[in-house]
Amino acid sequence: MRGLFWLVLVAAVIAAAVWYLSRPQTEPRENGRGQSGAPIPVGVSPVVKGDMPVSLSQLGTVTPLATVTVKTQISGYLVQVAFREGQMVNKGDFLAQIDPRPYQVALEQAQAQLAKDQALLKNAQVDLQRYNTLVAQNSIAKQTRDTQVSLVAQYEATVKADQAQIDAQKLNLTYCRIVSPVTGRVGLRQIDPGNYVQTSDPNGIVVVTQLQPISVIFTLPEDELPEVMKRVRAGAVLPVSAFDRTGSAELAKGKLDTVDNQIDTTTGTVKLRAIFDNDEDALFPNQFVNVKLLVDTRHDIEIAPSSAIQRGAPGTFVYLTKPDRTVAVQKVKLGPSDGQRVAVLSGLQAGDNVVVDGADRLRDGAKITVASAAEHPDGASIQATPDQAGQQAAAPMKQRSSQPRDQQQGQGQDQGQGRGQRRSAP
Repeated sequence: MRGLFWLVLVAAVIAAAVWYLSRPQTEPRENGRGQSGAPIPVGVSPVVKGDMPVSLSQLGTVTPLATVTVKTQISGYLVQVAFREGQMVNKGDFLAQIDPRPYQVALEQAQAQLAKDQALLKNAQVDLQRYNTLVAQNSIAKQTRDTQVSLVAQYEATVKADQAQIDAQKLNLTYCRIVSPVTGRVGLRQIDPGNYVQTSDPNGIVVVTQLQPISVIFTLPEDELPEVMKRVRAGAVLPVSAFDRTGSAELAKGKLDTVDNQIDTTTGTVKLRAIFDNDEDALFPNQFVNVKLLVDTRHDIEIAPSSAIQRGAPGTFVYLTKPDRTVAVQKVKLGPSDGQRVAVLSGLQAGDNVVVDGADRLRDGAKITVASAAEHPDGASIQATPDQAGQQAAAPMKQRSSQPRDQQQGQGQDQGQGRGQRRSAP
């Protein structure tokens, strides 16, 4: 029984070995990427020397330089509206007309009163001349002449008051014709013709907003203010660009106009105003825009792609490629950035190649391959597309299928016979 047991055990082991060796292999035993020590494919890009703009980006609000609510300065019936809603008007253009007839009548009354008082003044002046002659002849008392002098001065003051009343009525007639105080665009009409308007009306007749030029008010942190003020005190004109809400489309270009005189203690920021010509009406009042203020430009500085920058235990570093197809961790000190590129103050030299894709699988001293990456003169790297990767993977299959069908069938028969031989080995 013991010999029979060992015989059965040996036969079972041989059968298991034959089954394992004869089963089809669905996956390759060795995989280059997963194999320990295999080169890791990465994308690289060179470090170039160039100019890097130092810019500050903040959110701003489009604010008109002048927004005027046109109100009446006298009371009366609105008889005419001469503007169209939304049209552009110039300073002094006719907007509306108030009924001038009551003020015309008041002007005529003031003129009549002036003529009456002028006649009285003239008569008093003639009497004064007579009294002066009689006083010289000692024919009347001096008190009578002095009283006449006072009467002449009284009539002169009355004439001046009448003239002031006439000027006031002429001014009211001028106010009956309402004109635009600024150049800009009129808004929606606040009142219709035929209504009685008064100086106490809160809404007025229409709102005129100046659009050309127009300003954008934005804020900067107080830590960034000294660099801006240094350039302003030096007399530099700082360019400002306004972008849409997404920050992709540039709406207008302008310049920094002024800086506020105090810092907001609640937010730690200071307000700045930029001026834009707005010739194409790209900026609209109260619109939110992304503002980019160009403070300075650094020339002849090393520039690397922002995708190459890594942050970890060593600090800020990049993976620097070596001639022996390995990478090394290189600590760098960064400068200003524009989003896609970043200035490198120390740690890299122009011409160095840094890893921009595949860095998550790297370590110091790791082997790499730059296959599936093409460097361009501008420093960009292009990774192989999935179609290209599929074509590379399918290349062995094409070579296998290029053999004659009879030869493939023969190989299949040989493989089948070999399997049969292995199975019949016991």
